[in-house]
Amino acid sequence: MTYEEIFAMAKEQFLKCDVSGMLGHLAVQIDILGEGAGAFYVELKDGTLDVQPYEYYDRDVKLIATAENFLKIVNGSLNAVLAYTTGKLKVEGDLGKALELQKIIDSVKKAEKKRKKK
Repeated sequence: MTYEEIFAMAKEQFLKCDVSGMLGHLAVQIDILGEGAGAFYVELKDGTLDVQPYEYYDRDVKLIATAENFLKIVNGSLNAVLAYTTGKLKVEGDLGKALELQKIIDSVKKAEKKRKKK
């Protein structure tokens, strides 16, 4: 898988997240290791989410993982805390900010459950 494919898949998943009620600022850089290596960032700014294909030097936290593991985290099939504790995800910076990103990812699952109930 190429970096461009990984970025496109991650961005698609992140843009499904409902962050409209999330205020404040969060800047997370994601470094992909191995096949498709590269960096991109996710920024939450007062209810708006932005995903861009380059490094973010003024970040709160950096996440480091293979494409396979990161995409599993983003699509909800691998919990970020479990990935961290098993060494599949490395975190540099504020662990609390990394947990905030997990909340953003979890918002997709909550939205899908609401749609299924209707």
